[in-house]
Amino acid sequence: MVTPLRVGLVGYGLAGSVFHAPLIAASPDLVLDTVTTGNPERAAQARAAHPGVRVAGSPEELLARAGELDLVVVASPNKTHVPVATAALQAGLPVVVDKPLAGTAAEARGLAALADERGLLLSVFQNRRWDNDFLTLRALVADGALGEVQRFESRFERWRPQLKGGWRESGAPEEIGGLLYDLGSHVVDQALVLFGPVVRVYAESDVRRPGAQADDDTFFALTHASGVRSHLWVSATTAQLGPRFRVLGSRAGYVKYGLDPQEAALREGLRPEPGAVWGREPEELWGRLGAGESPLTGGGDPVETLPGDYPAYYAAVAAALRGTGDNPVTAHEAAAALDVLEAARTSAREGVAVTL
Repeated sequence: MVTPLRVGLVGYGLAGSVFHAPLIAASPDLVLDTVTTGNPERAAQARAAHPGVRVAGSPEELLARAGELDLVVVASPNKTHVPVATAALQAGLPVVVDKPLAGTAAEARGLAALADERGLLLSVFQNRRWDNDFLTLRALVADGALGEVQRFESRFERWRPQLKGGWRESGAPEEIGGLLYDLGSHVVDQALVLFGPVVRVYAESDVRRPGAQADDDTFFALTHASGVRSHLWVSATTAQLGPRFRVLGSRAGYVKYGLDPQEAALREGLRPEPGAVWGREPEELWGRLGAGESPLTGGGDPVETLPGDYPAYYAAVAAALRGTGDNPVTAHEAAAALDVLEAARTSAREGVAVTL
């Protein structure tokens, strides 16, 4: 039997406790060895949720025993991603970093160069490549069901008129907060995966909610080298939610409402255990494929949504570490997405389109 790879998880807030820890624990190829947090309450939560896990009070304490680990996962606040990942790579450990990998594309490429120099895996947790709707759309595009795709609309919208507080809503540049780098990292990454490099970026970014400091309502218009145009929305101020995807091609269009169910399941404490139903949604939420009529008035045919599969990310990481597979999301791919996000920030600030 193959010995599971030992994982040290830095951070046990939302990302660490809801996404990374459960998915690591669910992987037969990985074992959650240590959680790093300086918060006693979160330490207790980690021990209760993952019996036998060790707790380190800081990344420095964790990396002091780097020889006892096979992988470090960085799920701490955005401003810590580069320094913690750098320290882990310098300690000789492969690293997974939650998105965004860095605050700038230059920093991301610097990390990629360090990992390449040391022959270590550096992967970025872009879990929404394994959303049910994205997997379905990717299959439709690959099969040619839409014909030549002309326009890709993607919305990650929420109705959260009240601020929650915390670093994600901070306007301090060093925090790398706001939706541009949070949800924007997802929608831009998906657009690049589907339709390739971007040559032009236009964006509108606003701070809508009273007392807010960081962008909470942002729109991107991307022109891909392939000719496809992507229109992307990320918002916390959308009172009526639009379709998650609306994709228009020369033959047909695909419209899909609703969010992948995996995040909600993880928040509720459900786990992707072997043999369990995971990542599936009811038939009434399936998207529709067709032409000439709105799906809301019966146009198009329902397309069964493929199951979402967040566990596939860590399965791929384990395979890459064992030399039997490829890195599922490279730092170079993350840097390309950051090129777009930086251009979007410039475009929104200056009111101009930016050529890449």
